[in-house]
Amino acid sequence: MATLKQRLEEQQGRHQGGSKWIGTAGTSPFGAYGYNPEGVRIGQDKSRNRRAVKVWDRREFANLDDSVELGTRNLKLAMRKLRRFARRGAPTELALADTIDATARSGGWLDIKMVPERHNVVKVLLLLDVGGSMDDHVKTCEELFSAARSEFKHLEHYYFHNCPYEALWRDNARRFNEHVGTTLVMRTYASDYKLILVGDATMSPYEITSAGGSVEHWNAEPGSVWLQRLLRAYPKFVWINPQPQASWGHSHSIQLIREMVEGRMYPLTLAGLDDAIDALS
Repeated sequence: MATLKQRLEEQQGRHQGGSKWIGTAGTSPFGAYGYNPEGVRIGQDKSRNRRAVKVWDRREFANLDDSVELGTRNLKLAMRKLRRFARRGAPTELALADTIDATARSGGWLDIKMVPERHNVVKVLLLLDVGGSMDDHVKTCEELFSAARSEFKHLEHYYFHNCPYEALWRDNARRFNEHVGTTLVMRTYASDYKLILVGDATMSPYEITSAGGSVEHWNAEPGSVWLQRLLRAYPKFVWINPQPQASWGHSHSIQLIREMVEGRMYPLTLAGLDDAIDALS
């Protein structure tokens, strides 16, 4: 970043190609439409090689649509395995067996017994990676989001980008202005919530290991610190990865995240989701 500042002060005009100045093409670490394994992307419409260490552009992400109808019922059925029911609240449902028993014991006088309605009492905190490389997985993640919304009454969701940091958000259109502190989220939702993180874990390793490593802002603490805090706050957790499992070994960042979540990373497949549900149960 210090070098970029120096280049900005020294550069007098536009540059095409080359390996030093801010411009287009070439192998310079600063600019657009070139290639550098650890560059700062400036003024490029979309990611191409997904290797940028920083992105010097204001990017807009779209919210996931939770009304999408699933192409298969199997995702819902897999999520349904996590449900646990209990009777809570006002007695509004007829308890037929108890009513018959009480009526018989009262000598034939009708004695109606009521019980509270059964509700799914499982609580889920869903954190969704959005934008960048996750654009490839929007449809699948929308289906998962839709299934979760339909199966869990106690569902809270927030978005993050690449790795959780000090702030999360609910609305991607307002993510620059309406953050919610991650610490506040952990204080608001108790440890009985089950934490599900959904993301491809594909990013620069600096975003996980280094202060200031975030691709979009200056983070005072590494992403690994915030991820570990979340995992301590919610003992029942899993990371669901939409990236094909066969490619996980080729990504250093996926290996780092997988190690931090103690191996509880599962592919976003029916079999992977079954394993994730078992880990949360």
